[in-house]
Amino acid sequence: MSNPGTPTFDQLRIFLAVVDTGSFAGAARKLNRAVSVISYGISNLEAQLGLMLFDREGTRKPQLTVAGRAVLAEARGVAEGIDGLRAKVKGLLDGLEAEVDLAVDVMYPAERLGVILRAFAAEFPTVQLRLHVEALGAVTAMVLDGTAAIGLSGPLFAGVEGLESVSMGSVAMVPVAAPDHPLGRMTEIAPGAGRDYTQLVLSDRSRFTEGRDFAVMSPKTWRLADLGSKHALLREGIGWGNMPLPMIEPDLVAGTLIRLSMPDQPGGIYRFAGIWRRDTPPGPAAAWLIDRFVAQSALDPSSAELPDI
Repeated sequence: MSNPGTPTFDQLRIFLAVVDTGSFAGAARKLNRAVSVISYGISNLEAQLGLMLFDREGTRKPQLTVAGRAVLAEARGVAEGIDGLRAKVKGLLDGLEAEVDLAVDVMYPAERLGVILRAFAAEFPTVQLRLHVEALGAVTAMVLDGTAAIGLSGPLFAGVEGLESVSMGSVAMVPVAAPDHPLGRMTEIAPGAGRDYTQLVLSDRSRFTEGRDFAVMSPKTWRLADLGSKHALLREGIGWGNMPLPMIEPDLVAGTLIRLSMPDQPGGIYRFAGIWRRDTPPGPAAAWLIDRFVAQSALDPSSAELPDI
């Protein structure tokens, strides 16, 4: 039984360049090397691993073998890990950030956010914080385009390439209406009754959620980009809608809003995650924020389940 050798990072870079460009010549142009150097690097890599990675016969372009396809995923993982390591070390060498741009999903409870940001101000008095509170996919968009270094996003970041993420808890979303709204006056709400009344819906203009609806039941909707405006209109009895439970708990206690017991429950759990670009990992101050948000989520076990109506 033979053991494979250990390939160099440069050999893996050459391998990935050939795959990405589709040819040895393309890889040579991408890496600014001679074609002979690319060919030599691939031959050495195959010798190290004891595997043929490309089928070079009968085609002008090298085709991955079955073994080559199996190695590809691991090679990408190693390359991304090295890139991440280099970017992280660069951040440490550069020292503490002068400022941190933080994008936060509007659904995140203000009380939790306030506790963390007050501690941040005490810990990093020289770091300027720029806070952006956004809805739905706008947090992801700001992180991807570099406007924000880190984001505290709802679940809409899922599937977006180039992002790293860590879980940061959740919040219960519940349907509510004013006590004088027709739904608020019902002692028993029939299935589908929500479709007969205007639903207030939070929306944004980011490319990730444009033209998409989330937890929308009624064909009659008012679209709002601001959660505070939605809250105010709900209290005025203009429509019904889903709201994060921590935000409207005082209204439920005071009776200015009624939690709707809807058989076809349109609410649920809204999960948060910290996100950042893989090629620009957080600096010391931003990493501290991420750690605090993660720790805070562990202190809020009540957000893990939707409370009984």
